[in-house]
Amino acid sequence: MPTYSDAKLALKTGAIAPDFSLPGTDGKTHSLGSFKHKPVLVICFSCNHCPYVQAAEERMVAFQRDFGPKGVQLVCINPNDEKVYPEDSFGGMKQRANARGFNFTYLRDESQSVARAYGAQCTPEFFVFDKGRKLVYHGRIDDGYKEAGKAKRHDLREAAEAALAGKPVAEPVTMAMGCSIKWKAEQPGDSLLRLH
Repeated sequence: MPTYSDAKLALKTGAIAPDFSLPGTDGKTHSLGSFKHKPVLVICFSCNHCPYVQAAEERMVAFQRDFGPKGVQLVCINPNDEKVYPEDSFGGMKQRANARGFNFTYLRDESQSVARAYGAQCTPEFFVFDKGRKLVYHGRIDDGYKEAGKAKRHDLREAAEAALAGKPVAEPVTMAMGCSIKWKAEQPGDSLLRLH
């Protein structure tokens, strides 16, 4: 199975967040600087079609609702090849963001260059950056995966709380599970990745 350590391009704890400039479903173009006043920035590589993402959407909305007032910003980025999964198109993203009431920023990485810069491998996959935009957490939203009610560890929330307090994250790398990112060179077909 692939692991984070196998991904030579994956960001390591303490790495600086790569910059980006991507269009959002809100009609605006966003960059790293767009969130410079936020003390904590969470980047999630996401999409529309993955059942693991769909199962996490309510938790993602709840996370932004609870942590937004504290200064945390969740930014989801969809890099998937829309030729393989048409529902992951920018138009599809706008429709889903509206239908699901997304309260976080949802961006389209058409060139897939941002996903590659972050070393992202699956959806959903979370990266938490502190005020200095150094990586302090990389992994899952929690250990419930597709079943929120079974979660016993709420890793993303714990990481955000630690980052806000300027404290080290107790477990800075956790196992993420989801659908592999659909790179443009890949053939059609979905696959599951467990990453740790």
